[in-house]
Amino acid sequence: MKKLFKNYTYDFDKNEAKLLTSFCKQAIDQMSGNHDFYKDVKAFESIREKIAEDPFAVKLTKDEKTRLVHQLTQNRNHIKITMEKSGFLKKWFYKSMLTQYENLLDTHFSN
Repeated sequence: MKKLFKNYTYDFDKNEAKLLTSFCKQAIDQMSGNHDFYKDVKAFESIREKIAEDPFAVKLTKDEKTRLVHQLTQNRNHIKITMEKSGFLKKWFYKSMLTQYENLLDTHFSN
């Protein structure tokens, strides 16, 4: 049986909160110049504010969670592709970032 209401409250540790905050800031910076991404920018600003208030009880809307998971997944996939085409030094540099994204997605956002 599928749940009627899903809980979108997350408990992020200090490192996860820091990663998500910088991720949201980067997403806002990249999208803020384009009016097509207005809703995305608003969602990431809201997520960033919620994490800043209390990283141990972040309550996201369904839309915020969907946008966040989509962007995190896109970044993870982009890093994987970049690593496949890179030399040893660049692979080593990206490996920890990839691990952080995968841990975050697996821990909090896997179905």
